[in-house]
Amino acid sequence: MLNASLLSIIEEAGVAVLILTEGLEQDEFLASRLTRAETRRQVKAISECIANLDPHLLSTLVEVDWEGWHAIAGQLGAPDKRAEQDALWFAVRALVPATLMWLRFYRKEQPDVFDFRPGLPGSIGSQA
Repeated sequence: MLNASLLSIIEEAGVAVLILTEGLEQDEFLASRLTRAETRRQVKAISECIANLDPHLLSTLVEVDWEGWHAIAGQLGAPDKRAEQDALWFAVRALVPATLMWLRFYRKEQPDVFDFRPGLPGSIGSQA
């Protein structure tokens, strides 16, 4: 259930990022303090959820760029603000859309991973 909950949060935060940044170019995104701050908050939520997913689950959903998300997490809050901005823009334009696409795919192919019922692969105490 924990993995299913985390995947649900990842999906919700990803959709929020897409809504927040729809139609924005990089310079517009970077110039908007409010949009950038909320996007950063959502991207951070995604990266924190990913950090708490079961490693076995990560190896099951192999098409998602988990390493890319770990790299993004390392850039959030970094002293180099330009690196953080570049990481956020990369997440907005590449990682979030790709992650949502693959999670949608896996939801169809491996629905048990996304199920909240106890004893299933996405649940607390299970192996997936």
